[in-house]
Amino acid sequence: MLEAASIGQDLMLAPLVAMMRLPLMAAENGSAYSPETARAVQEKANAMAEGAFAAQMAMWQSASRFWPEVLSGRTPSLFNGIAAERSINAALKPASRAVKANFRRLSSKA
Repeated sequence: MLEAASIGQDLMLAPLVAMMRLPLMAAENGSAYSPETARAVQEKANAMAEGAFAAQMAMWQSASRFWPEVLSGRTPSLFNGIAAERSINAALKPASRAVKANFRRLSSKA
């Protein structure tokens, strides 16, 4: 629960990061080499790929714990929502890190 709150807090910076990035992208004015635009696209693609992989790994780990959980008398995490929560948190963590890093980087430019 605490991890989800931390991720949510970091993602709340996303609109602010977009507002800080827009003047830099406007200053590029469609030039042949637009470093800030290229960086924005690259970061989003990387965060999406990392998040998809992390979500799949979290689900795989939950699936691998299925029988040990059943045999120990617990409800499997695949059935009670814990696996989905872990997967979502894992998927959002890369985007959270990227937003926080961008906020720090763009704040120093202002």
